[in-house]
Amino acid sequence: MSPALRDDVAGGRWVAGILSFMMLVVPAIGVPDELLLQDTLKSMVASFAVLGAALLFFWLQRRRIEALRWHVLMWLPLSLMFYALGSMAWSHAYLGGVEAIRWFIFSLLLWLGMNTLTRERLPGLAWGIHVGAMLASVWTALQFWIDFRYFPQGPNPASTFVNRNFFAEYVVCTLPFSVWLLAQSRNAKLIAFLALSLSLNVVALLMTGTRSALAAMWLLLFVVFPLLGFAYRRQLAFSSWDMPRRVAAAGIMLIAVIGLGLIPTDNPKIAAELRGENALERGILRSFSVLTDRDEFSTGSLSIRLTLWKATGRMIGDRPLSGVGAGAWEVYAPLYQTAGSQIETDYYAHNEILQLLAEYGLIGWGFVLCLAAYLASAAWATLKSSTTESIAQAPLRAMALSSLLALLIVSNAGFPWRLASTGLIFAICLSILAASDTRLSLRKRWTATELRWTPQRSHALVLSTSLLIVLATHISWQAVQCERKIVRAVQLALAISQSGDPNNPGWDRSKLEMMDLIQEGIAINPHYRKLTPMVADELAHWGDWKNAILVWESMVASRPYVVAILSNVGRGYAQLGDAGKVREYLVRARRIQPAAIPVRSLEVLFLSRTGRGELAARLVKQYLAEGSYDYDMVNTSWLLGLRSGDYDLAIRGLELRNEKWPARKVDGLLKLGNLYANQIKDDSKALASYQAALAAASPDMKVAVRQQIPPAFLARL
Repeated sequence: MSPALRDDVAGGRWVAGILSFMMLVVPAIGVPDELLLQDTLKSMVASFAVLGAALLFFWLQRRRIEALRWHVLMWLPLSLMFYALGSMAWSHAYLGGVEAIRWFIFSLLLWLGMNTLTRERLPGLAWGIHVGAMLASVWTALQFWIDFRYFPQGPNPASTFVNRNFFAEYVVCTLPFSVWLLAQSRNAKLIAFLALSLSLNVVALLMTGTRSALAAMWLLLFVVFPLLGFAYRRQLAFSSWDMPRRVAAAGIMLIAVIGLGLIPTDNPKIAAELRGENALERGILRSFSVLTDRDEFSTGSLSIRLTLWKATGRMIGDRPLSGVGAGAWEVYAPLYQTAGSQIETDYYAHNEILQLLAEYGLIGWGFVLCLAAYLASAAWATLKSSTTESIAQAPLRAMALSSLLALLIVSNAGFPWRLASTGLIFAICLSILAASDTRLSLRKRWTATELRWTPQRSHALVLSTSLLIVLATHISWQAVQCERKIVRAVQLALAISQSGDPNNPGWDRSKLEMMDLIQEGIAINPHYRKLTPMVADELAHWGDWKNAILVWESMVASRPYVVAILSNVGRGYAQLGDAGKVREYLVRARRIQPAAIPVRSLEVLFLSRTGRGELAARLVKQYLAEGSYDYDMVNTSWLLGLRSGDYDLAIRGLELRNEKWPARKVDGLLKLGNLYANQIKDDSKALASYQAALAAASPDMKVAVRQQIPPAFLARL
């Protein structure tokens, strides 16, 4: 064997091992605190693993002169990457850069996979995927059964993914790999282990109640897998199992799914949702909720998604060829929302195909159509396998196609392509198909081809990849520092607010630390919209409008069409007495969404601060009667009523505030008590309000509340 060929064999084995280990680690690990987002960690691990595998691969090809594999599929992610780079010049530069990096890593993984994933190495990759899914499912089960809280979560149970939908979308894509491992196993102990672990993955998926993933799972379990099992029974080992093995596999899966599925949850958050006390009940109820829940299309999550999809459709219709720019959906989405709808708090369209078309325009259409054409061609080539080699590879191809089918299903209700674990599955499955095309000598067709290679290319790519690893290290360090600073600032802001006495001088040092952290975080990444505004919101509640505006305006510079933030900036300038700035931001917000509640609230505030209190009061009464109000509007109605002597309006505003925003109830009851005591002169109602305020206060707030009650009334409590 020549040195170059020997390096090729060794390099392929090691690279495939790195990819397998990556698929195990990425879903299984998580951050035990909130100072780093879970998918940020997973994305960093995935990026370093892919770049490390590429560096090793290029180094081991340094003497190679034989051609490497290429495939038409490579042009799909590369076209998106080039478009993203180009869109940085005319759309949102930061988001376009993020997209370019994402598609570069995707393309590199696809190319590495097609050049290293031989038939002999695929079982190792499948094991990595299966064990990774199993470990992630263990965390999910513990969160469901015993309220395991090591990993921070949003909607429980979320494993290491922060959101249960993300976990469910990932694990359903791994089921074909797990089933393939089971079907081709012969060892009795291995069959038992795979049957049990596969059952755990299914039960964990049921625990999430994620409907798109459940729909994909039912389709795989009851349609796809039985048909494939029958079609490829001669190629898979399960057809030669003796009766004890068959009974053991079926029995273990049946007992495990039912037994584990009937264990009730001990997680109070899950129990409070009233969507089933155990995994089986939860999975079945959620699967049929689209048909049984009458409110799903009016107020449920599907209604929100429909609003997002309609806005995305209008975006596509407006920019069908150019698109709005890679990653820029969240920037321009507010311009396409209907009057009164609020989709600007979302960052994704919750439909990968629609968002791709909206952002990438003609290039996105090409990607979708070419991918669909290739997958249809690959499925047909797999089904009509006739040669010995193609028949032998058919189950492997069917496994990858089944996983992609599940991914495409969940892609219609989420954004799995943008998440590390599911994005890796996407690239890996395509690389399996591409490598198989090459092995089957399909290069005579338009798919698999050869890529000429020289040692000089290897040397250049070793250097380039080394520089990319250095760059990735810098970016990762910056991301970690940015998120830690911003999250820590948010935690400090919430802690100060939750104290009930945010303006106590004892918090001054914490406030200075908080502002230093948020400003340092913004300096690193001024486009981090997910958490940064939370600090500004708390600053506004304390009355620190100057610093609140500073933070909000950093967001406006990055996301200029978010009506809620524009309105907040205008409200801040109103508190500072800058009518000109208020008018400026009111005009900007009204151009985008004139009927939005925050815009109406800012309009009322602007009128009240510029000597047109009567008109402001009339509008407030109209909006309150229509149920079109927010916290700021009811707060303004109280102030308007107090200034004009319209105490009914003031009382109505405070009562609505207490009802809809219970976190501010204690303050509202104190203000109501002061209104009855000082303006209306109704001592009995004032006393009742003060009593209610004291009763509603938490134990650590009662001292501060007592200090705000007039002595004459405090003596009677």
